[in-house]
Amino acid sequence: MSDVLLGSPLSPFARKARVVIAELGITDIPFEQVATSPVKGEDRINAANPLGKIPALVRDEGPTLYDSRVITRYLDATRGGTLYPAARLWEVLTLEATADGMMEAAVGMIYEERYRPEEIRFAPWVEGQWGKVSRALDAIEGQWMSHLAGPLDMGQIAVGCALGYLDLRHAARDWRAGRPALAAWEAGFATRPAMSATAPA
Repeated sequence: MSDVLLGSPLSPFARKARVVIAELGITDIPFEQVATSPVKGEDRINAANPLGKIPALVRDEGPTLYDSRVITRYLDATRGGTLYPAARLWEVLTLEATADGMMEAAVGMIYEERYRPEEIRFAPWVEGQWGKVSRALDAIEGQWMSHLAGPLDMGQIAVGCALGYLDLRHAARDWRAGRPALAAWEAGFATRPAMSATAPA
């Protein structure tokens, strides 16, 4: 037996963990796909994570770890990584939280459309979620480009995964419009082997 990462290939949160596994050269943690939804997920993920959310890192020794930020930091700490450098830890954590917030809002928009009956969908709520995404994108464009241009860290990975999810689920909203620096950074970052290998399709 070995540890195993449970998730979906389309989940930006699971992708964060998969990218970290690839960037750190970890070969002994396989990825296994499970189905989840805000209504009911597979029994396997519900047993691994009582919240029914992905990703979940099922370990041979010790309880299952869940929440992408817990998993990525655990992997970095136990596998000799440098994705959470002490010298700029608070900046990395803040950028990762910003990216995760974008993902949460963007996923919530999809859930509203997919799981709520049309007659009770609330368009202002959907637009409010996109407002969060848009403000975060503007903040990254205006304040974080020098950080994104630095050595690889978890903040960069999280932003890259968030932008990939926006392309997957919200391409019509064109997040690149008015954000040339971030768009140029994403075009380069997306070519990293760990990013291209985990790109949702």
